[in-house]
Amino acid sequence: MDGWLADTRTSYDTVAQSYADFVSGALAREPYLRSMLALFAELVQTAGGGTVADVGCGPGHVTAYLHGLGLDPVGIDLSPGMIEIARREHPGLRFEVGSMTDLVLADGSVGGLLASWSLIHVPDEAVPGVFTQFRRVLRPGAPLLLGFHAGDTSRLKTEGYGGHPMHVHVYRRQPERVAELLREAGFTVQAQLRFGPTDTPSAIVIAHR
Repeated sequence: MDGWLADTRTSYDTVAQSYADFVSGALAREPYLRSMLALFAELVQTAGGGTVADVGCGPGHVTAYLHGLGLDPVGIDLSPGMIEIARREHPGLRFEVGSMTDLVLADGSVGGLLASWSLIHVPDEAVPGVFTQFRRVLRPGAPLLLGFHAGDTSRLKTEGYGGHPMHVHVYRRQPERVAELLREAGFTVQAQLRFGPTDTPSAIVIAHR
Protein backbone atom coordinates (compact mmCIF):
# COMPACT_ATOMS: atom_id res chain seq x y z
CA MET A 1 0.00 0.00 0.00
CA ASP A 2 1.31 3.46 -0.93
CA GLY A 3 2.44 5.59 1.98
CA TRP A 4 -0.36 8.14 1.66
CA LEU A 5 -2.96 5.35 1.64
CA ALA A 6 -1.50 3.75 4.75
CA ASP A 7 -1.38 7.14 6.49
CA THR A 8 -4.99 7.85 5.54
CA ARG A 9 -6.19 4.47 6.79
CA THR A 10 -4.34 4.76 10.10
CA SER A 11 -5.47 8.35 10.62
CA TYR A 12 -9.14 7.61 10.07
CA ASP A 13 -9.04 4.44 12.12
CA THR A 14 -7.70 6.63 14.93
CA VAL A 15 -10.41 9.31 14.66
CA ALA A 16 -13.27 7.06 13.49
CA GLN A 17 -15.65 7.57 16.41
CA SER A 18 -14.83 11.27 16.82
CA TYR A 19 -15.36 11.82 13.10
CA ALA A 20 -18.68 9.95 13.22
CA ASP A 21 -19.79 12.24 16.05
CA PHE A 22 -18.61 15.29 14.10
CA VAL A 23 -20.62 14.51 10.95
CA SER A 24 -23.73 13.33 12.79
CA GLY A 25 -26.52 15.60 11.58
CA ALA A 26 -24.19 17.40 9.15
CA LEU A 27 -26.47 16.94 6.15
CA ALA A 28 -29.22 18.84 7.95
CA ARG A 29 -26.93 21.89 7.79
CA GLU A 30 -26.02 21.49 4.10
CA PRO A 31 -28.94 22.45 1.82
CA TYR A 32 -26.77 22.64 -1.30
CA LEU A 33 -25.36 19.18 -0.74
CA ARG A 34 -28.81 17.73 -0.04
CA SER A 35 -30.08 19.27 -3.27
CA MET A 36 -27.17 17.81 -5.24
CA LEU A 37 -27.73 14.39 -3.69
CA ALA A 38 -31.39 14.55 -4.72
CA LEU A 39 -30.32 15.49 -8.25
CA PHE A 40 -27.80 12.64 -8.23
CA ALA A 41 -30.53 10.19 -7.20
CA GLU A 42 -32.74 11.41 -10.04
CA LEU A 43 -29.88 11.03 -12.52
CA VAL A 44 -29.21 7.48 -11.31
CA GLN A 45 -32.85 6.52 -11.76
CA THR A 46 -33.03 8.15 -15.19
CA ALA A 47 -29.90 6.24 -16.26
CA GLY A 48 -31.49 2.92 -15.30
CA GLY A 49 -30.91 2.59 -11.55
CA GLY A 50 -28.86 -0.19 -10.02
CA THR A 51 -26.29 -0.30 -7.26
CA VAL A 52 -24.65 3.01 -6.33
CA ALA A 53 -21.12 3.10 -4.86
CA ASP A 54 -20.46 5.62 -2.07
CA VAL A 55 -16.66 5.68 -2.22
CA GLY A 56 -15.02 7.00 0.92
CA CYS A 57 -18.26 6.55 2.84
CA GLY A 58 -16.81 7.10 6.31
CA PRO A 59 -19.38 6.23 9.00
CA GLY A 60 -22.10 5.81 6.40
CA HIS A 61 -24.26 8.88 6.95
CA VAL A 62 -24.38 9.81 3.25
CA THR A 63 -24.86 6.16 2.26
CA ALA A 64 -27.92 6.06 4.50
CA TYR A 65 -29.21 9.31 3.01
CA LEU A 66 -28.90 7.88 -0.50
CA HIS A 67 -30.89 4.84 0.63
CA GLY A 68 -33.55 7.21 1.92
CA LEU A 69 -33.72 8.75 -1.56
CA GLY A 70 -34.65 5.36 -2.98
CA LEU A 71 -31.22 4.21 -4.16
CA ASP A 72 -29.44 0.89 -3.55
CA PRO A 73 -26.08 2.03 -2.16
CA VAL A 74 -22.96 0.19 -1.07
CA GLY A 75 -20.52 2.11 1.10
CA ILE A 76 -16.79 1.61 0.56
CA ASP A 77 -14.06 3.05 2.77
CA LEU A 78 -10.33 2.57 3.25
CA SER A 79 -10.67 2.59 7.04
CA PRO A 80 -11.84 -0.61 8.76
CA GLY A 81 -12.68 1.50 11.79
CA MET A 82 -15.07 3.62 9.76
CA ILE A 83 -16.69 0.56 8.21
CA GLU A 84 -17.19 -0.98 11.65
CA ILE A 85 -19.09 2.13 12.75
CA ALA A 86 -21.08 2.29 9.51
CA ARG A 87 -22.20 -1.32 9.87
CA ARG A 88 -23.16 -0.74 13.49
CA GLU A 89 -25.08 2.47 12.83
CA HIS A 90 -26.78 1.30 9.62
CA PRO A 91 -27.20 -2.47 9.95
CA GLY A 92 -29.56 -2.79 6.99
CA LEU A 93 -27.05 -1.39 4.49
CA ARG A 94 -23.94 -2.81 2.81
CA PHE A 95 -20.45 -1.58 3.68
CA GLU A 96 -17.07 -2.89 2.55
CA VAL A 97 -13.43 -2.01 3.22
CA GLY A 98 -11.75 -0.95 -0.02
CA SER A 99 -9.61 1.63 -1.79
CA MET A 100 -10.68 3.98 -4.56
CA THR A 101 -7.32 3.31 -6.20
CA ASP A 102 -8.29 -0.34 -6.84
CA LEU A 103 -12.03 -0.82 -6.52
CA VAL A 104 -13.13 -4.42 -6.08
CA LEU A 105 -16.13 -3.89 -8.35
CA ALA A 106 -16.74 -5.44 -11.75
CA ASP A 107 -16.42 -3.38 -14.91
CA GLY A 108 -19.65 -1.49 -15.67
CA SER A 109 -21.33 -2.84 -12.55
CA VAL A 110 -22.65 0.29 -10.82
CA GLY A 111 -25.40 2.69 -11.80
CA GLY A 112 -23.85 5.68 -10.07
CA LEU A 113 -20.82 6.64 -8.01
CA LEU A 114 -20.42 9.25 -5.30
CA ALA A 115 -17.17 10.48 -3.74
CA SER A 116 -18.17 12.97 -1.07
CA TRP A 117 -15.09 14.78 0.24
CA SER A 118 -13.07 11.56 -0.02
CA LEU A 119 -10.77 12.83 -2.80
CA ILE A 120 -9.28 15.48 -0.52
CA HIS A 121 -6.45 13.21 0.65
CA VAL A 122 -5.55 11.88 -2.81
CA PRO A 123 -2.32 13.44 -4.16
CA ASP A 124 -2.42 15.05 -7.58
CA GLU A 125 -0.43 12.31 -9.27
CA ALA A 126 -2.91 9.64 -8.09
CA VAL A 127 -6.12 11.42 -9.16
CA PRO A 128 -6.06 10.28 -12.84
CA GLY A 129 -5.79 6.65 -11.74
CA VAL A 130 -8.69 7.08 -9.34
CA PHE A 131 -10.84 8.59 -12.09
CA THR A 132 -9.92 5.68 -14.35
CA GLN A 133 -11.21 3.32 -11.65
CA PHE A 134 -14.42 5.32 -11.35
CA ARG A 135 -15.01 5.16 -15.09
CA ARG A 136 -14.22 1.45 -15.22
CA VAL A 137 -16.88 0.44 -12.67
CA LEU A 138 -19.63 2.77 -13.94
CA ARG A 139 -22.15 1.67 -16.56
CA PRO A 140 -22.22 3.79 -19.72
CA GLY A 141 -24.38 6.85 -19.03
CA ALA A 142 -24.23 6.43 -15.25
CA PRO A 143 -23.64 9.59 -13.17
CA LEU A 144 -20.68 10.53 -11.00
CA LEU A 145 -20.83 13.12 -8.21
CA LEU A 146 -17.67 14.51 -6.63
CA GLY A 147 -17.68 16.80 -3.60
CA PHE A 148 -14.43 18.41 -2.40
CA HIS A 149 -12.75 21.44 -0.86
CA ALA A 150 -12.29 24.21 -3.43
CA GLY A 151 -9.05 26.13 -3.74
CA ASP A 152 -5.41 25.96 -4.78
CA THR A 153 -3.56 24.96 -1.61
CA SER A 154 -2.70 21.85 0.37
CA ARG A 155 -1.68 21.33 3.96
CA LEU A 156 -0.55 18.55 6.26
CA LYS A 157 -3.17 17.72 8.90
CA THR A 158 -1.50 16.40 12.04
CA GLU A 159 -4.37 16.69 14.50
CA GLY A 160 -7.99 15.94 13.83
CA TYR A 161 -11.37 15.19 15.23
CA GLY A 162 -11.37 14.92 19.00
CA GLY A 163 -7.76 16.11 19.15
CA HIS A 164 -6.44 12.74 17.93
CA PRO A 165 -3.23 12.57 15.89
CA MET A 166 -3.50 12.33 12.12
CA HIS A 167 -1.03 12.42 9.24
CA VAL A 168 -2.86 13.26 6.04
CA HIS A 169 -2.47 15.92 3.40
CA VAL A 170 -5.61 17.91 2.60
CA TYR A 171 -5.79 19.03 -1.03
CA ARG A 172 -8.00 21.85 -2.29
CA ARG A 173 -8.78 21.90 -6.02
CA GLN A 174 -10.62 24.26 -8.30
CA PRO A 175 -13.75 22.72 -9.85
CA GLU A 176 -12.50 23.70 -13.32
CA ARG A 177 -9.34 21.62 -12.76
CA VAL A 178 -11.33 18.63 -11.50
CA ALA A 179 -13.62 18.91 -14.53
CA GLU A 180 -10.59 18.96 -16.82
CA LEU A 181 -9.19 15.80 -15.21
CA LEU A 182 -12.56 14.10 -15.57
CA ARG A 183 -12.70 14.90 -19.29
CA GLU A 184 -9.19 13.52 -19.72
CA ALA A 185 -10.40 10.30 -18.05
CA GLY A 186 -13.27 10.00 -20.52
CA PHE A 187 -16.15 11.59 -18.61
CA THR A 188 -18.66 14.14 -19.84
CA VAL A 189 -18.98 16.94 -17.29
CA GLN A 190 -22.55 18.13 -16.75
CA ALA A 191 -22.47 20.62 -13.87
CA GLN A 192 -20.20 22.48 -11.46
CA LEU A 193 -21.24 24.16 -8.22
CA ARG A 194 -19.14 26.24 -5.84
CA PHE A 195 -20.65 27.12 -2.47
CA GLY A 196 -20.00 27.76 1.19
CA PRO A 197 -18.15 30.50 3.09
CA THR A 198 -15.45 32.35 1.19
CA ASP A 199 -12.69 31.20 3.57
CA THR A 200 -13.55 27.48 3.28
CA PRO A 201 -15.41 27.04 -0.04
CA SER A 202 -16.67 23.70 -1.29
CA ALA A 203 -17.38 22.46 -4.79
CA ILE A 204 -19.40 19.74 -6.49
CA VAL A 205 -18.87 18.42 -9.99
CA ILE A 206 -21.37 16.09 -11.68
CA ALA A 207 -20.37 14.06 -14.72
CA HIS A 208 -21.35 10.85 -16.45
CA ARG A 209 -19.57 8.03 -18.19
